[in-house]
This record gives sequence, C-alpha cells and structure tokens, in this order.
Amino acid sequence: MSLVKSKQRVADHGEVFTPAWMVEAMLDLVKDESERIDSRFLEPACGSGNFLVQVLRRKLAAVERKFGRSDFERRHYALFGLMCIYGIELLADNIAECRTNMLEVLAEYLGLEGSDDLFRAAFHVLSVNLVHGDALTMRTSGGAPIRFAEWGYLGKGKFQRRDFRLDVLTQSSAFSEEGSLFAHLGKHELFVPLTTYPPMTASELAVMGNGQKATV
Repeated sequence: MSLVKSKQRVADHGEVFTPAWMVEAMLDLVKDESERIDSRFLEPACGSGNFLVQVLRRKLAAVERKFGRSDFERRHYALFGLMCIYGIELLADNIAECRTNMLEVLAEYLGLEGSDDLFRAAFHVLSVNLVHGDALTMRTSGGAPIRFAEWGYLGKGKFQRRDFRLDVLTQSSAFSEEGSLFAHLGKHELFVPLTTYPPMTASELAVMGNGQKATV
C-alpha cells in the first residue's frame, strides 16, 4: 500500500499512512491490551483503518482462542470486540474506506453474508463508532459534538449501549487528578450518559441499521 494518496492531500491535511510493519511494532508495545477482547481503542486520525484493522484482527484471534468451540459465543464476542474499537477521521473517503475494511475483516472471520443479521448489526456499530469529524475540535463533519457509544456485552446475545460526548469523556484525567475538587467522586457521578438504550440483540441492532447500505 502506498503511504501517500496524493501530494496535495499531504500538503492540505498532512495525510501519510503508517506502514504495516510499524503498526504491528506499535501494537506490540501494548500487546496485552491489543489482544484483549474488551479493551477499548480510539484512533483520532484513523485514515482507512491501518491501526484499527490490525487491532480487530488481534481481538478476533483472542475470540477464536477463547470461544472457538462455541459458534454462538464466537459470533457475539467477535461483534463485541468490534464494538470496542473507535475512530475519527477528517476525510470522508477515508472514513468510508475504514468502515468497509473493518466490516470485511469481521465478515471474513465469521463467514457472514450481507443479509445476515450479524453483518447488518456490525455495519450499524461501525456507523456509530467510526466518525467523520475532527478530533481536535471534537465535532462531526456536520458541526455537532462527537458522541460515542459505550457498548457492553451482557451475555446470552444481549448488548448494552450508552452514549457519551467525547469532549466530556476527555475531562476524565483532569477530574481524577489528586487535589482536584472532583477527585473523590466516582466516574459514575461525573459522566452521565446522554442516552441509555435497553439491552438489544444483534437482530435488533440490525434493524437499527435498516436504511443504511451494508455491503462488502
């Protein structure tokens, strides 16, 4: 893969893609986290997904090791691994390519077709987790504050979603600093979700993605 799409894009946006060997070396620095199914990764300039795709591959390898003997658990934990990956990208073609690349990896691992509920659920998750916006301003391309979904797997095929604003979440370190007025408070007291959804199955998530074009 070329590390540059065009000289103009480099000049306008500083766009240069990270080579695969460097991605692997950097992920090896946080090897335990990159191979944990429920670890959360955010790439603030995700491009077409060089880092996020490899994080997903590592998570899926962990799923196979732990749940490879149970198709039900394998499928649901694979979706949960995807749910724990987030990205922000300034350029529209890059974020679209990133979503496609991530979906292809999951679909290949699970043998999914475009009509499968799990495929459409994953498509919906990626439309939420991978945001077309600016990580510096923490706003979407439309100017709205970026919000991310915190996904949890409750077991038995049920997922929980709570939405938070990114600019509020980034205050976490400041609030927890020793001597801070809020240092004694728990995170549940500081960060109230914008929206809390009822537990949902993959089929229900797939319905939420209806009307969106889900293809590989």
